[in-house]
Amino acid sequence: MTSVNAMRIEPLQGSVSDAEWQARVDLAAAYRLCESHGMSDMIYTHISARVPDSPDHFLLNPNGMLFGEMTASCLLKVSMDGAIAYKPDLPYGLHPAGFTIHSGLYRARPDVMGIMHTHTIAGMAVSALKCGLLPLTQTATRFYGRIAYHDFRGPERDPSEREALAKSLGALDYMILKNHGMITVGQSVAEAFIAMWGMERSCQAQLAAMACNTELDMPSDAVVAASCAMYLPGASRRYGLLEWPALLRKLDRTEPGFRD
Repeated sequence: MTSVNAMRIEPLQGSVSDAEWQARVDLAAAYRLCESHGMSDMIYTHISARVPDSPDHFLLNPNGMLFGEMTASCLLKVSMDGAIAYKPDLPYGLHPAGFTIHSGLYRARPDVMGIMHTHTIAGMAVSALKCGLLPLTQTATRFYGRIAYHDFRGPERDPSEREALAKSLGALDYMILKNHGMITVGQSVAEAFIAMWGMERSCQAQLAAMACNTELDMPSDAVVAASCAMYLPGASRRYGLLEWPALLRKLDRTEPGFRD
């Protein structure tokens, strides 16, 4: 396989605004972390970041690069209408489903600055359960009652699907695409990533418990409500504020090329 270095991607630092460069670094980090934490699906899913000083544009992966190859300079810059404002000199372009999902949610939610979409085994399995994600563990109660569900109608490659996705998500930040996968959005890429990490572990724990073929010990409604309340916006810090700097330090030790 051709390496990222062999691709000779032109460095962009200094050629874009400081705000865009920081968004690029954070997004490249999210891709590398997604890969290292077992949440990638080869080249088939996507994470994006709205460009802070150009909010009608967002950054997205070139369709053909593995998540572990992503760098700050390789990311596409795309308008909400699908025009590519920046593309590295590579034979990889815009993924139709990636554009549909991310542009649709950014258009509907000006508050959203980062979006993550996954096809993990656990996420896909829970997306196929009628019960959805249950408040079975402390981690899962963070999301219970705050998850949107979107019916599967085939791969989201038709731009007309953007309105349906946005309607399903509404004002929520987490969504299970039935028979498909999961989506998180946040006020930063870091927030979307940490939310997905929590949803993924919640799904893994639920499936492991259900596989034991014994009665589940579900917390009472009162306990679930009390636990959920502790995770409501304003009740605790926003996710990513503490975790993200630590994750970046880890990446700087293990694979600092994401900053290129």
